[in-house]
Amino acid sequence: MSRKPTKGYYVKGHFVAEGSELDLELKRELKGSDSASRTDLKRESFELQKLGEDLLQLRQDAMLQLVAKQQVPELLFEAIRDAKKITNFEGLRRQMQFVGKLMRKLDEPQVQAIRDALDVQHNGSAEETLALHMSEHWRDRLLKDDQALADWLAAHPDTDSQQLRALVRQARKDGLPDKSAVSQGAFPRQGRAYRDIFKLVRDQLSAQKAETP
Repeated sequence: MSRKPTKGYYVKGHFVAEGSELDLELKRELKGSDSASRTDLKRESFELQKLGEDLLQLRQDAMLQLVAKQQVPELLFEAIRDAKKITNFEGLRRQMQFVGKLMRKLDEPQVQAIRDALDVQHNGSAEETLALHMSEHWRDRLLKDDQALADWLAAHPDTDSQQLRALVRQARKDGLPDKSAVSQGAFPRQGRAYRDIFKLVRDQLSAQKAETP
C-alpha cells in the first residue's frame, strides 16, 4: 500500500512539511512581516490624512500654484475648498475622510510638493530667512559701528546716503530703555527710524538680488 505524500512546499530548494517546526517558524516570520507592513501603511495613511487637514490652512495663492503645476489635482482642490465651507462637525469629518482618500492617491513628488509649500508658509523659504538675517545684521552694524555706514555705501552706492545717515542718527538718539527698566520687565520699544533702517536695507538687498543675473 502506497504511503500518502506529505503536504508541504519548497523554500530555496528545500522541502518544508506542513506542521513542522520550520513551517511554523516561517509562518511566524511571514506574519510578523505582514503585521509590520500593515503598521507602516496605517501610519502612512494617518500622516497623509493629517497633511490633508493642514492643506486647509495653506494660502490661496500657494494652493493655486500647486494646482497649476498639477501637484494638487483639481478634485482634491475642490474637496479642500468645499471643506472650508462646512460648519457642521460630522459633515466636516466625512469631508476630511474624503480628502484623506484623495491624498492617498497622490504620488510621492506631489506629496513632497505639498509638504514644501506648507513648510514655506510656516517657516519661510531659506532665501527669505537669509535675507531677513542679513538685513538685521546690517541694521545692527549701522547702529553700533561708525565704519559700517561707509562699508554699506561702498557696497551699495545707489543708497540715498543722506536718508540713511539721518535714520541712523535718529535711531541712535531714540536709544534703548535703561538697564533698570529692562530688569523691571520693560522691553525695548524701537522707534520708527529703527524700523525704517531695516526696511531700507531689506529693499536695497532685494533690489540688488533682482538685478543679479
